[in-house]
Amino acid sequence: MTILQGKKILIVGVANKNSIAAGIAESMNDFGAEIALSYQSEKLKSRVEALAENWNCSLLTECDVSDDSAIKETFKNIKDKWGHLDGVVHAVGFAPGNELDGNFVDASTREGFAIAHDISVFSFIALAKASRELMTDRSSSLLTLSYLGALRTLPNYNVMGLAKASLESSVRYLANSLGKENTRVNAISAGPVRTLAASGVKNFRKMLSYNADRTPLKRNITAREVGDTASFLCSDLASGITGEITYVDAGFNITAMGDLEEIS
Repeated sequence: MTILQGKKILIVGVANKNSIAAGIAESMNDFGAEIALSYQSEKLKSRVEALAENWNCSLLTECDVSDDSAIKETFKNIKDKWGHLDGVVHAVGFAPGNELDGNFVDASTREGFAIAHDISVFSFIALAKASRELMTDRSSSLLTLSYLGALRTLPNYNVMGLAKASLESSVRYLANSLGKENTRVNAISAGPVRTLAASGVKNFRKMLSYNADRTPLKRNITAREVGDTASFLCSDLASGITGEITYVDAGFNITAMGDLEEIS
């Protein structure tokens, strides 16, 4: 299938082959999209270049999402290369490690809160603002990644839960702001996937096991499953969908209690 044929899409946040962003890039390439990848700094450039070869990536650009001038330069590069853009995937989230370990009240700091919200939330808004000129009236799509911690408490997720809640709210506000320009804005709330970013959350392996036991499908999801949903949401097949949070978590979000047989 070629549901993304002719689409030019920037993916921000590919760090390694096991990341959710990599699963998205792989899927979008398979579905026919022309992909651009950004890397945070020169230190990460060679790693992203190696991954880009797998997906016929035609454009690599440096983009530190905490720097508005760097974001502006990224979209200047895209404009010079492509002239327009059909989609932006924001697969970026960060909080200092000390914020993701222990009791929420004890672990939280003003500095950590500011960092988590700047990198994980405002960067999505900044990308939306900077890409606007290239995406208006193209049936374009903005997509970001959330997690159930936006709605419910999870061990050690702490300030990232607050950041994801803010991110999901920004999806709705951006969808309302940009809808008149024929730009759709959505998020995927993905179940836990063993990634480098997730490894920063204390006891993440235990969370994976717990999650798999309690999903209706009795398993965890893969990065490629998130990627295929991302491809759909950025395609014209999803032309009537905006402002939505789509769950790709094997159904974990719908459950309140596991099977009674499991309770001793």
